[in-house]
Amino acid sequence: LPGVKRVAGMVKQDIELVTGVSPAGITSGQGSGCAVLYGTIGHSPMLDALEAAGKLDLNAIRGKWECYSFQVIETPLAGIGTALVQKKEVDELDYSSAFFFSIVISLVLYGGMFAAAPYLADFYNDPSMTPIFRGIGLTVAICGIKTIQQAHVTRNMKFQYFFYSAFAGAIVSTILGLGLAYMGFGVWALVVQQVSNITVDTLVLWMLSSWRPKMEFSWQHLKGLLTYGWKLLASSLSSVIYNNLRSLIIGKVYTSADLAYYNQGDSLTYNIASSVDASIESVLFPVMSSLQDDRAQVKNMTRRSIKTSTYIIAPVMMSIAFCAEPLVRLILTEKWLPCVLFLRVFCLGYVCWPIITANLNAAKAVGRSDLYLKCQLLNEGVCILLLLATFRVSVEAIAYGMLITNVVTQILDAQLNKKLIGYGYLEQMRDILPTLLLAAGASLCMYLVIFLHLPDLLTVIIQVVVGLGVYLTGSAILELDTFEYFKDVLAPSIRQKLKR
Repeated sequence: LPGVKRVAGMVKQDIELVTGVSPAGITSGQGSGCAVLYGTIGHSPMLDALEAAGKLDLNAIRGKWECYSFQVIETPLAGIGTALVQKKEVDELDYSSAFFFSIVISLVLYGGMFAAAPYLADFYNDPSMTPIFRGIGLTVAICGIKTIQQAHVTRNMKFQYFFYSAFAGAIVSTILGLGLAYMGFGVWALVVQQVSNITVDTLVLWMLSSWRPKMEFSWQHLKGLLTYGWKLLASSLSSVIYNNLRSLIIGKVYTSADLAYYNQGDSLTYNIASSVDASIESVLFPVMSSLQDDRAQVKNMTRRSIKTSTYIIAPVMMSIAFCAEPLVRLILTEKWLPCVLFLRVFCLGYVCWPIITANLNAAKAVGRSDLYLKCQLLNEGVCILLLLATFRVSVEAIAYGMLITNVVTQILDAQLNKKLIGYGYLEQMRDILPTLLLAAGASLCMYLVIFLHLPDLLTVIIQVVVGLGVYLTGSAILELDTFEYFKDVLAPSIRQKLKR
């Protein structure tokens, strides 16, 4: 059927995008190596023959809509050693059940935060912080609306929707946050920035996606999802608690100004790093999940994820770190210059993200949510130890502790995954070392522009031109494979979409 062929073509394009290799398409029963077979029940002689031979069971999805299966079949056709036929049945009842459960959980969590807000304000001896805590807690409630829509978009391979929604959220929230900060709204500027980011992101995603929940619910369907998902939920909750713990301690032990500078330095870099990382994860995670039984392929996908993310995140973060002072003066004005140190430290910390997130995603992709949870808990244990060692020293010491935490975390995650996919930390660092050195060199060239003592706007423009020129020229001279990947695979794809 035309729809099945179209989806098969999309899968082929995605495989090429993430691996750099275009899989051959065949219509006969001859081939070699590993193949992805596709077809429609009742319209595919190949699937009918496999079922008749007892190699394939289609009863679970026969007569149902929007269902597919994923199954490994030994020697299904002449010359093909392994075939993959998707077998993961997801229907409207699954989506709707998960959606309403997600809404309930997020509202319960927000209710807890709403009730706890006065006690948190008492912790700071400042009753005026009660509405601030309740305002920032809205992000939890909005997450419940967004989560299942994200899953539907991922399953339907509409990955461009994530870029559009994240980009819109980042632009609107940045404008609002900076505008309110400039007008003197203080901490409320940060609250509005975070709430508006996830709100706009969610609204755009819902506008682009065609899926809408139906008024139906099944505990039986939900239990199957929770068997795997509860560990990821526990991991996410622990991350949220830890990520807010530093701010709570800084607000209690130090001044509100210290907290504002610390959070501003973090938020400016976090939005960039998380958007890039999430965009790459949304494409690679489904592919790794489909290849979970082939650990060599999962390793290749993890390598591609680390190298691609590093190629983008490293130069951006290092450039911001080296050029932070004129950038902050230009965007936030002179009064925010104390956040420059925190901005630089966070930039260097987020350079570690590609290794951390790629290794955690590999554990998720192969169905090891237990390992994912263990990694997260181990990482946060290290974080808390360093936080306890630094919080009495200074706010700057807390920031440096975060940087050390990220370095230690990436080593732990990589080594834990070495047994899982055979891809350890030293091998990962060898893969990205040329990119890191080139990014550092380009950023140093950008930093030298400061000594021309030009106006901030002109300085930043020249720095961007110099940094891009050095980085791209260096990539071409060194023949970095990630640069070639972007040039040969992604650039033609982008040009085709622009023509459309």
